[in-house]
Amino acid sequence: MGERALVLGGGGLVGIAWETGVLAALADRGADVAGADYLLGTSAGATVAAQLSSGLPVTELFGRQTVPARQNHELTPDAARVAEFMETWEKLMAEPGDPAELRKQVGAMALSAVTVPGEQRRAVIAGRLPEHSWPERKLAVVAVDAHSGQTRLFDKDSGVDLVDAVAASCAVPGIWPPVSIGGARYIDGGMRSAVNADLAAGYQRVLILAPMVDPELEEQVTRLAEAAQVEIISPDEESTAAFGLNPLDPEVRAPAARAGYAQGQRAAEAVTSLWQLPGL
Repeated sequence: MGERALVLGGGGLVGIAWETGVLAALADRGADVAGADYLLGTSAGATVAAQLSSGLPVTELFGRQTVPARQNHELTPDAARVAEFMETWEKLMAEPGDPAELRKQVGAMALSAVTVPGEQRRAVIAGRLPEHSWPERKLAVVAVDAHSGQTRLFDKDSGVDLVDAVAASCAVPGIWPPVSIGGARYIDGGMRSAVNADLAAGYQRVLILAPMVDPELEEQVTRLAEAAQVEIISPDEESTAAFGLNPLDPEVRAPAARAGYAQGQRAAEAVTSLWQLPGL
């Protein structure tokens, strides 16, 4: 069994900024969770996990969220389309049935949607990542096959380019184009679960950052807790207020990151206790 896993959930640009703020505060308080034995990222969390694995100090990553001159160029999707996607997804998730079949429905919608060109979107993802090669440490990102609805976990042994893997994990259906990899088309890993915490099974201590509500998370954590100590950080009232209504709006980055930093300061003691537990 491994020791420490850091699980980073999805949440758009808001999620990237908030998670980065939380991590920066934890680092400032002496909790180096970026040095986890396993980094698992979904959607926004895939971006943050890849950034952490580059070795760039989290203080630098925080600056890239809060200082306008250092922020990455991002595309701004139509707010109405974002709201439509969120409403459609919530309706689908409320329907009974096989989750993979529901994901196939979302995949079909994604494949037929008119979006920006894939090359344009890929350039944005590449700009987010300090390094474009997989690190030697354990890093995995989650995506979903748009045709089959099946989950795909990309890592350094998958033979897939890191930028493409992160782009696939971040491919919000109907907003961003599905990503072609090895003859398949992939969409956002959040279509399986916003956090996918169950994929960190086998680690003794698991820290979860969950920017978005995930109906699957409670059951996933219950299963993890059978063999691990688990700590969850999700947005408090102050962070939620900073997020605004559109999680993909680039203007939310600085306020979301600062709110995450403040929340990370408050969570530092509990996280430090988790990270310093003796082997289970």
